[in-house]
Amino acid sequence: MSEEVDAPISARRRRNIRRGVLLTFLAMFLVAVVVSGLFVYNLAHSFDTKTQKIAHAFPNETSRPVKPTEGPAAKAMNILLLGSDSRGDPVNLAEGGQPSDQRSDTMMWVHIPADRQNVYMMSIMRDTWVAIPGHGEAKINAAMAFGGVPLVVQTLEGLFKNRLDHVAIVDFEGFKAITDALGGVTVDVPFAFKAYTADYTFAAGPQKLSGDAALAFVRERYAFVDGDYQRVKDQQIFLKAVLNAVLTPGTLTNPVKVTDLVNQVSPYLSVDKGLDSAAVGALSLSLRDVRGADVKSFTLPTLGTGTSTDGQSIVLRDDDAITAIASNLTKDSLGSYLAGAGLG
Repeated sequence: MSEEVDAPISARRRRNIRRGVLLTFLAMFLVAVVVSGLFVYNLAHSFDTKTQKIAHAFPNETSRPVKPTEGPAAKAMNILLLGSDSRGDPVNLAEGGQPSDQRSDTMMWVHIPADRQNVYMMSIMRDTWVAIPGHGEAKINAAMAFGGVPLVVQTLEGLFKNRLDHVAIVDFEGFKAITDALGGVTVDVPFAFKAYTADYTFAAGPQKLSGDAALAFVRERYAFVDGDYQRVKDQQIFLKAVLNAVLTPGTLTNPVKVTDLVNQVSPYLSVDKGLDSAAVGALSLSLRDVRGADVKSFTLPTLGTGTSTDGQSIVLRDDDAITAIASNLTKDSLGSYLAGAGLG
């Protein structure tokens, strides 16, 4: 008789144990959701409050290319990344669309295709001789001085016949902040050189750079025979090294590292009003499978250097290359073009 009584009691206990386990896992799940929610909220709040907003990032709508509404290019994204060089006037003048003595010494057109399998970073030489709307021909980095960020956007959109979706400006000190937040960045230096602008000597080969060393690395041009050409290559090398460090499980799954990165870098970023934490989060999610090797960088081909009619040393634009790149941006086939042209 005792066996008949004990059996249902054991069954109840088993049910209670199972219920307890389920409730424990449910509680753990809810805690994880709350913690994750707070983590995401804090990251979003930090990005939105610490970044500077570009009041007028884009030119008048009537002067802009129309973004496709159908086909792959409709879902592709183009972002303008500028490295600011302060020369007296506060950067908010250029950000607000006013003339200033700012120069956009680092200029990258970042193309993210519709399939989100790659990221393409195209550097544009700052001395490239182009037509700047309302100002005739000049070095492309003069557009910032003539009319701030909107004129830079208008110049580039006119050059490549494609629309830019977002704009981000990184103060050079931001390179230092990124490096420090990551605990240093390993860069494969192509050849040894001594920086003229800072007391750093770089050996050839892979080496881990501190924030100050990274800043010296990306700014140096006087140490090279080809000046800005090598500086642009070094900036590409550095950015790819940063992406290699960021796009790893060790960073992406580490809340402390992610929080530190966002907190330290955000103050050095200026972004258009549409590039808020929600937009950045959605873009990051769509690029979740992209790794460092999927990021391709190249420099807009040129015809070498020359002299303008008024005696300036300039970089001669390659109109054929510009036309080809513009066409492939429109068709969202930039990857195929770069492979065929031996770029990237």
